[in-house]
Amino acid sequence: MRTLRAGASRLPAQIQVVLTGAGETQRPAAIGPPSRDMILVGDCVAEMEKLPAASVDLIFADPPYNLQLEGALSRPDQSVVDAVDDDWDKFADFAEYDAFTQRWLVAARRVMKPNATIVVIGSYHNIFRVGTILQDLGFWILNDIVWRKANPMPNFRGRRFTNAHETMIWAARGPEAKRYTFNYEALKAGNDDLQVRSDWFLPICTGAERLKDASGRKLHPTQKPEALLARVLVAASNAGDLVLDPFFGSGATGAVARRLRRSYIGIERNEAYAEAARRRIETVEPLAEEVVATAPTRRSEPRVAFASLVDAGLVQPGERLIDVRWRHSALVRADGSLAAGPAVGSIHKIGALVQGLPACNGWTFWHVERKGRLTVIDDLRADVRATLRDAAE
Repeated sequence: MRTLRAGASRLPAQIQVVLTGAGETQRPAAIGPPSRDMILVGDCVAEMEKLPAASVDLIFADPPYNLQLEGALSRPDQSVVDAVDDDWDKFADFAEYDAFTQRWLVAARRVMKPNATIVVIGSYHNIFRVGTILQDLGFWILNDIVWRKANPMPNFRGRRFTNAHETMIWAARGPEAKRYTFNYEALKAGNDDLQVRSDWFLPICTGAERLKDASGRKLHPTQKPEALLARVLVAASNAGDLVLDPFFGSGATGAVARRLRRSYIGIERNEAYAEAARRRIETVEPLAEEVVATAPTRRSEPRVAFASLVDAGLVQPGERLIDVRWRHSALVRADGSLAAGPAVGSIHKIGALVQGLPACNGWTFWHVERKGRLTVIDDLRADVRATLRDAAE
């Protein structure tokens, strides 16, 4: 069990609040694998610098937005809006905020594995500055994702549009990161076989999910809904991965990570928030392994060439492939290539040629006729792959 600073309470080994505030001797940078499922209390940059380099699979960061109001904001009934006025969200000017952003992003990039990704959430107050700094530091932006709030706070003064969304930037460590995790097919299957778009319609955190203090007020002013975190983690991580949240707050990332059988490290400088997060996470029951296991993807399957279908007798030389609308056809040659008039090439090249397009996925474009019905050749490829798997077992 990790040794705690004097005065800290003992916690279960699997979920610890490690107090590393002022007065503690600084630990040297870690070399071995990082500890998992713990909350570090301290400055996010200092704590990240103690973690091993290239040790984290995914970072979710909800940094200060620097959105201080110039004065109290009242509703039409003169009740005061519970706005963000905490010290952690106060910066003297943009230069100070930019310097802070650069420091924590440099520390975050160091702990990311070569194919790790980072998701940073923000509002119009800060997200454009964060995006510029991300690019300046060498991160490679993959998407900006709009979280459209189903129940946003109205604009009480009536001087602007209702601020009904926040923006997440999803970025790889650099342009060389080609094998980052993106569970495309699983997301698509859960979205009625449609690609998941970069605009997400989800409610803000309300009701029983919202943590409250002893007086019944919300414990943390910017608590994010677990549904948002779940979508991020399902999309960009796998069971067993290590997720880092350098601005842990009330622990939504840790709660969702535990439920989805990911490991987590949370960093939070406010001890009260850290303690509340610990209690919250302790109540979470992990889902069954088969519920969160990553579904096999086509990219992870063994490569099967079209010639293998010919070799297996699933497609015969001299047979014609047809598109689903019966507009185009191509002759199957004995070597596994296709012919369309004088042109000879792969299923992809000929598929693109007959349509007058620059590219084509031949596996989903071409079909064979079987018993009066068309069968996509990708189904035949799946049969070959199943045979290969059976032979390997």
